[in-house]
Amino acid sequence: MPVVLVHGLRTSRTMWRYQVEALERAGHRAIAVDLPGHGARLDEPFTLDAAVETVRGALAEAVATVAAAPDEVPRALLVGLSLGGYTAIATAARHPQHVAGLVAASCSTRPASAVLSTWGVAARGIGALPDRGARLNQSLVDRTLPAAGAADVGAGGYALDATVPVLRAMREAHPLDDLARVEAPVWIVNGSLDHFRGEERRFVGACRDGRLVVVPRATHLVSLVQPVRFTRVLLEALDELEANRSSTPSRAN
Repeated sequence: MPVVLVHGLRTSRTMWRYQVEALERAGHRAIAVDLPGHGARLDEPFTLDAAVETVRGALAEAVATVAAAPDEVPRALLVGLSLGGYTAIATAARHPQHVAGLVAASCSTRPASAVLSTWGVAARGIGALPDRGARLNQSLVDRTLPAAGAADVGAGGYALDATVPVLRAMREAHPLDDLARVEAPVWIVNGSLDHFRGEERRFVGACRDGRLVVVPRATHLVSLVQPVRFTRVLLEALDELEANRSSTPSRAN
């Protein structure tokens, strides 16, 4: 089963290098995308609609070469972290046809307007620095990530100017409503030390078929801080989805 991976704010598809390599070794096609305003698409404006369309296109690409029975729609596991998690939730709700399962990591807090406004003020202040916050960003990366994770997250460059437009766009995100519309199995994944996990029980409760996974000793960037444990979650999710697919009778029967 193919996998589509969606990165977090200010990062790029390279943050998934460890997972892409591990998934491909296990026999799964893995596609990591750059969202608008990030990575190779720095010159494109970020909107939630454009981000969702990016992920929808990646899902269509991922399943295009999947062999399926005549009455079976090929599907993929959709994985997103932080901004990518909110985007993946919205995509699974709007375009469910190619989503076999959803892993929403580090995004278990509703984007409240007051919080977004406060962060927006801080982001504009950082953006006004002579280096647009590059030194501060690098310092945080160096202090919070292992060397391999820091190398992966930095390989695609940092979208230093993306924060304000992303925060503005996130006012349109309604993750609890979207999760309630997702029929596929959902894994809500958080690091045990993540400040974004405050409403994780509420997020799981909003799912039709949800489960919570908490990764010990991991912070917000759980896939980079604990790459082996996080990848194990993905592989176990894939195993469960494949088992469910195999045990479901085809319509022809």
